[in-house]
Amino acid sequence: MSEEITQKGHPKGLYVLFVTEMWERFSYYGMRAIFVLFMAKALMFDKSLGSQIYGSYTGLVYLTPLLGGYMADRFWGNRKSIIVGGILMALGQFLMFVSGSFYQEDFAPMIMFVGLGFLIFGNGFFKPNISTMVGQLYPQGDKRVDSAFTIFYMGINLGAFIAPLLCGFLGDTGSPADFKWGFLAACVGMIISIILFVALKNKYIVTPEGEQIGVKPNISVETPQIDSLNEVKQAFNPKQLYIWGSIFLILFVLFFYVFGLDLIGTFIFSLTITAPGFIISDDKLSKEEKDKIWVIYIAAFFVIFFWAAFEQAGASLTYFAEEQTDRNLFGKVVPASYFQSINAVAIVIFAPIFVWLWGALGKRNREPASPLKQSMGLFLLAIGYLVIAFGVKGIDPSTKVSMGWLVSLYTIHTFGELCLSPIGLSMVNKLSPMKLASLLMGVWFLSTASANKFAGTLSSLYPEEVKIEKSYYNEVNPSQIAALDSFMIDTAVWNADPKAISSLPMVELETVKSISNDKLDSIVSYSATQQKSDISNFHLKLIKMSNDDFDRAVLFDNGTKLITREILEKVVDKKLTKLTKIQVWNLKPEKPSFLGFKINNLYEFFLVFVFMAGASSVILFFLSKKLLKMMHGIR
Repeated sequence: MSEEITQKGHPKGLYVLFVTEMWERFSYYGMRAIFVLFMAKALMFDKSLGSQIYGSYTGLVYLTPLLGGYMADRFWGNRKSIIVGGILMALGQFLMFVSGSFYQEDFAPMIMFVGLGFLIFGNGFFKPNISTMVGQLYPQGDKRVDSAFTIFYMGINLGAFIAPLLCGFLGDTGSPADFKWGFLAACVGMIISIILFVALKNKYIVTPEGEQIGVKPNISVETPQIDSLNEVKQAFNPKQLYIWGSIFLILFVLFFYVFGLDLIGTFIFSLTITAPGFIISDDKLSKEEKDKIWVIYIAAFFVIFFWAAFEQAGASLTYFAEEQTDRNLFGKVVPASYFQSINAVAIVIFAPIFVWLWGALGKRNREPASPLKQSMGLFLLAIGYLVIAFGVKGIDPSTKVSMGWLVSLYTIHTFGELCLSPIGLSMVNKLSPMKLASLLMGVWFLSTASANKFAGTLSSLYPEEVKIEKSYYNEVNPSQIAALDSFMIDTAVWNADPKAISSLPMVELETVKSISNDKLDSIVSYSATQQKSDISNFHLKLIKMSNDDFDRAVLFDNGTKLITREILEKVVDKKLTKLTKIQVWNLKPEKPSFLGFKINNLYEFFLVFVFMAGASSVILFFLSKKLLKMMHGIR
């Protein structure tokens, strides 16, 4: 029966999961494409804060699959977990739409955080369970599993290709008010995913023998004679819980108080260490099972460095596309969010080539083992960053570089991803004991959680020549606008040579508090110092690159900070109301440091990823033979 099905090609259930995951990834990547831009342009968060929020969100997105995998393995089964997760994610995207609809209101960030919470938990139930079901479509030992995961991965990236284009087209228009439409499109994509899965699951998501997949908890599939609740109670003894719970608390204190990590980072990194330890300490596992699980853990450790560098696409590389890349193409400006489609379209193009390559090498018994493929992926990642590092070397930060550099980076990174990611999913599926299939898939995604949190930390190292410190909208009366205007000058004088020097008036504010709170009415006491301060067009051009709508500005704090002003109009209660957008910029921000080294420019920033990915690649290469032995015949 199995042999007959093998000869007919892939089962139809693979393509149901393909389409379901495609629309879910459309939802995720559509939101991700505009997320940091929404925080920067609508909510007015600075790059460091936006990067940390991005890292915390994407980290938690890949942390909750541990919970979702456990619930599926022990209680719900894959199908129920996927449906619950999908509904939660649709609600989360809708709340992002609400936040974007009221972005000028004080409660908008809170609505955004609630929406992120729904997305985080929804993804946790959805992500590990749909990946696990792919492997269950095939008989044990079926050689089509690797190519099945690559096809499945093409579905992921087809959604990831369409998402930034559509959500970016609708949301990344240059107007902060339009981000909501990008979030709404992501919400619709998630709803489509749920509907397709519910409608098609019973007919097509079945084993080669025709049995329904994912209805029962995975542990009951392996041990049907044992009640699943009783099995949960017997799965781990209380001593394990006490030991690993204590280790978790010790690590939590260490990361939070000694290393100074935030709460989310502390929780993710502590759990990344203790959860795998808790699982492998199960005395019911055989030595061979433990060897295979150790291979998953070691590979997952190196994957952290891959994704920490790769996931700069949604953070620092989006900032780079927005501010440092010449996006003019045939007389039109390409939205920064569009660049996130490069990776996805390259995967759709090149994934069949990699499938053919691995198949051709496999027929000759020369196909590299999974650990070696992952080492190759890390090496290609380092090459991609090396390319763009040379692209920005010696370039003035106010000069935009060709799109070709960013396109080259994303394309090379795609080759690295095709070596590592689908192969990793397949490896976890092949090495995991059945009763721990979803849970170990969750551990694999747990390493990605640490990577994404680490990615946010690394993105916050993005060197800035100017840095926004405060931004707020306020209703003001005409007399206050006129008073503030009397000390500002028109920004049109800064359109000349970037190296030219312009003179700006200086003002003295009565108190620092008048700039630190959120009420423009409190900025009422200021006076001209009767002096001018020179400021290079270089700094002002950088500010214009990230906010080209302001029209007047003035210096303060001995010329180290700049206040910019823009008058906006908004309809409130059917009446046209004038708002003033005030922003405070630091013209001399402190440069970030990493491991004691100060990062002065983008060249040095990108070299961090070159050395990190390159060193990881070399170490994993030398470990690959040992790991192959521990896999006990599985490649």
